[in-house]
Amino acid sequence: MNKKDFCILLFLLLINTVSQAQNESGIGTLYSRIDNYLLSGSQNGFSGAIAVVQKGKTIINKGYGMANQDTKTHNNPNTVFDIGSNTKQLTSTAILKLVELEKLKLNDPLSTFFKQLPKDKQNITIHQLLTHTSGFTEAIGNDFEEISTNQFFEKLFTTRLLFEPGEKYSYSNVGYSVLGRIIEVVSGQSYEGFLDEYLFAPSGMKHTGYLLPEWDATQLSRSYNRGILEGKSPVLRYLENGSISWHLKANGGINSTQNDMLLWYKALKTNKILSSESFNKLTTPYADYPRGTLSYAYGWTVRTLENNVKRIAHNGSNGAYAHSLIWFPEEEDIFITYATNANSAEVEFLAYEIAKIILDKYYVPIPIRENVYSFAYTYMKTNPTDAIYELINLLKENYADELSGSRLLNSIGNLLLMMNDNEEWALELFELNVQQYPEDGNLWDSLGDGYKANKRIEDAVKSYQKAINLGFDSSREKLNELLTN
Repeated sequence: MNKKDFCILLFLLLINTVSQAQNESGIGTLYSRIDNYLLSGSQNGFSGAIAVVQKGKTIINKGYGMANQDTKTHNNPNTVFDIGSNTKQLTSTAILKLVELEKLKLNDPLSTFFKQLPKDKQNITIHQLLTHTSGFTEAIGNDFEEISTNQFFEKLFTTRLLFEPGEKYSYSNVGYSVLGRIIEVVSGQSYEGFLDEYLFAPSGMKHTGYLLPEWDATQLSRSYNRGILEGKSPVLRYLENGSISWHLKANGGINSTQNDMLLWYKALKTNKILSSESFNKLTTPYADYPRGTLSYAYGWTVRTLENNVKRIAHNGSNGAYAHSLIWFPEEEDIFITYATNANSAEVEFLAYEIAKIILDKYYVPIPIRENVYSFAYTYMKTNPTDAIYELINLLKENYADELSGSRLLNSIGNLLLMMNDNEEWALELFELNVQQYPEDGNLWDSLGDGYKANKRIEDAVKSYQKAINLGFDSSREKLNELLTN
């Protein structure tokens, strides 16, 4: 045997040994099951990235679909996605870091940090804010609405509480905004600056935040809401504005990569940023959901599955992006980080399907199908509006579960108006909807929007008036605008 043949043989033996080791450990098979599932889904519009670590071994860390369709940039482990409400997990960890630094206590009341509070807000505790049991409403404005710090908190603290603090659970974005402000007041730093110094830098995370990272523009994913509504990365909007609205800060909107999320997991697991005692506080269930078997910890939900398996998880979404973190921290030690930049009902909670694949070697997931909005939009682009009943029949045949009620047609029509595309089709959908549900004021409001987009102003006025008569007061401003122009 000559030297060349010997080297080839040695190489083949090495490949066979690695392959055999992977098969024996189940890693190769598990990778294939996950990869094949997502590759198949990418043919139907799935776009995003997944990373899975099991007992310290990376099973998969891969992107699918496009981060930017214009530049033909593919999603990958360094693609930047909006992580939505998983920002809350960062906020809660920062609060516990301040507890470790003896800067505050979990039972401290708001009156410790804010002066001249209304009486009903004074005794709300940090623990209640962390567990969504404070009684605050969910939100008081839109994510990118400009508002000063004083204006935001003055407005928030004069809102009526939904219930007595500590009485029950009710998800509150603004509660986490309050926590973000407390971080600033106590630390003397900006919210993002504190996270960067005490959480991100020690973890090695250089691509997580709002404004501080040196973002690589080529890695910023564009969004493709439901596969059809395109938008730019929120990072670009942050940079343009130069600040983050308190409607969003500390409760959502942080951007990150899959690789950084793996560093986050490792930092938590190895107690690099929090002690084991603090981590236990972070992931202890405190507040039960009104329905179901979930409980809320601090920025994590907690659930015990079959065979007494503990799962901690959290999701985030702004409509266009969706993000999930799932962790089985005990014997299984499985961590999943998932992101999509083309969110829809078909893929928003895809990480939970991946978890089932990992936990059950016999589990066969339901294939990822094209989402209903993309399906309808594709049809409408190539067919005239008088084919609407054919479209309805196709929807009944392929998406009967989503067609019940008026919501789907109304949503499709509104998406078309947002895109300034196929306004005639939007109007056709709205007209059919009000025929089927004539007592729904919201649908008459949408019909008014459809008429307005098609420059049928008299019909728009009548529709808005009908909506108001049915109790949909939001149409009043639109009506007044038409009547005064």
